Amino acid sequence: MAEELKRTKRKKKIPRKATPKSLENAALYYLQRFSSSSENLRRVLMRRVQRSAYHHDTDPEEGAEIIATLIKRYNEVGLLDDAQFAKVRAESLNRRGSSGRAIRAKLAEKGVAADLIAESLEKLTDEDQNPELTAAVTIARKRRLGPFRDADNRAELREKDLAALARAGFNYDMAQKVIEAETIKELEDEIEQNT
Repeated sequence: MAEELKRTKRKKKIPRKATPKSLENAALYYLQRFSSSSENLRRVLMRRVQRSAYHHDTDPEEGAEIIATLIKRYNEVGLLDDAQFAKVRAESLNRRGSSGRAIRAKLAEKGVAADLIAESLEKLTDEDQNPELTAAVTIARKRRLGPFRDADNRAELREKDLAALARAGFNYDMAQKVIEAETIKELEDEIEQNT
């Protein structure tokens, strides 16, 4: 039995040495699969450089310089565009029901500058007069909160529904507006008036 366990244990994979070519290949492969901000790509590549430095005794500063050069070049040719990334990501998160606070936090987590975050949230308001309401209704629909819940137990679960929207990042007034709406049609009409 012990021999079988020894055989089934996987050997730890030694990372590749961080060279300019390997870092560029890793960056291009990452950008093929994911949309990214400049800072997020830098973090991803720096993790690779740190692993390489640990296993191969390479210089992390040299890797950081290579990454800076790559990111500068990708920004110049348009492969990386933080403003576009922030705009698209904010729209996507809003459609999924994320509040403005949640969107701000998620973009900041990806390394997007505060001014670009503010700009992308402003563009959301340009497209939809009240993106917070639209997002709150979306999340209420997904989680079956407030008017999307069965009428039988709606009153007794009011506090839980308000708390769910608060945890999602919506302020009390917005949560109350959505949860205390009499019908779904009432909410949909208000969203339609705002677009």
